[in-house]
Amino acid sequence: MQRTILIVDDEESICKSLGNILLDEGYDVLAANSGEEALKLLDEELPSLVLLDIWLPGIDGMEVLKTAKNLYPKLPLVMMSGHGTIETAVKATKLGAFDFIEKPLSLEKIILTVRHALEMSRLEEENLLLRQKINQDYELTGTSPPIMELKEMISIVAPTNAWILIMGENGTGKELVARAIHRQSKRADKPMIEVNCAAIPEELIESELFGHEKGAFTGATEKKRGKFDLAHEGTIFLDEVADMSLKAQAKILRILQEKKFERVGGNKVIQVDVRVLAATNKDLEKEMEEGRFRQDLFYRLNVIPLMVPPLRSRKEDIPLLMERFLADFALKEGEPKKILGEDALAILMEHSWPGNVRELKNFIERLAIMTPSIVISAHDIPPLPKEGHKVEPFRDPVQDYVSGSFREAKMDFEKSYLAKKLREFEGNISKTAESIGLERSNLHKKIKAYGLESKGE
Repeated sequence: MQRTILIVDDEESICKSLGNILLDEGYDVLAANSGEEALKLLDEELPSLVLLDIWLPGIDGMEVLKTAKNLYPKLPLVMMSGHGTIETAVKATKLGAFDFIEKPLSLEKIILTVRHALEMSRLEEENLLLRQKINQDYELTGTSPPIMELKEMISIVAPTNAWILIMGENGTGKELVARAIHRQSKRADKPMIEVNCAAIPEELIESELFGHEKGAFTGATEKKRGKFDLAHEGTIFLDEVADMSLKAQAKILRILQEKKFERVGGNKVIQVDVRVLAATNKDLEKEMEEGRFRQDLFYRLNVIPLMVPPLRSRKEDIPLLMERFLADFALKEGEPKKILGEDALAILMEHSWPGNVRELKNFIERLAIMTPSIVISAHDIPPLPKEGHKVEPFRDPVQDYVSGSFREAKMDFEKSYLAKKLREFEGNISKTAESIGLERSNLHKKIKAYGLESKGE
């Protein structure tokens, strides 16, 4: 996109010569010979940058600078003056000027300053967009009563240092809740370190959490800081905390109680200040009853419990979530945003979404990829499991026929296969035989041999 530069100077020759140089550099140029004219142009067409002379007839440059920065805070203005003083330059800077250039103008310096100012403006704009995107990424989408209650709870507990246990089914967004808590906390400018407790092997738990010294064990070729060390003064998020072994739970409990540790292979005691957030999809009370989770760790973590609702209990949020996922996907892929038709929305609203928000997001991305048109309609939606039906996990079909001899396994498979095909064609032998490439008489014999019933022709 071409950048537009407004030159404001009462000397026509400067506007013209400076304008020609900037045009040669590939910029669009506007010119004004007074402060009043400059403010009028700003109102009509906001430029990317203003080169502004201080000494102007009527409203002077400093007044134009003050007015422009009040109206357009992000607009970069570079001041020019043939009678500049340090005091004037300081005053202009305090009023928000990007830079101050003395006359006679050095064209090289003008071009360099313009480039720097535009690049700085671009970076600020990019930074703002990224911050907005990050805030949106960590924002809980929805206006249903369960999600509004959760948001309210987060706003109450986030500014405190209280430890929080986040509970909910897989795919409900427990990590999102943890990040929202951290971003609204007093530790937001410090790191949030995530520990996937289920993914750390028991023999490496100490090294991962506390770090190790060089040479502490085979393969420790350099010193490594642990997760607790990295999270100092920030937040540590223990995800899937119930999936740790009892031995690992004991190590976690010790550091949570003492707030200090030693690296593996080291003898220096390291003090740590962390806020702990933990998450689980399991019923911890049941886990404790069955001896898989330590009671003392539970009471240490469960200062404030937060329950993340499943998607089926806040179905009114589904349209908002779908809209968000379609917009995110379009932004990520750099493609036009697709629209979900009313007929498609009606079908998706009926689904129970056992995989919760994660399942919904993945499904919407799939629709966005596979649907050629901008509007996603009902016929674009593949079959969904019916209400209450669970998706069967992957099963190796050979597993059903591992017992007995090869002949027996072959007969078992053939019987199951033919029974399935007969059901598919409602017992019609002619259609079944045609479908599987078998003579009708041969199929009759097999049906009789395996004791399979049919409805005849």
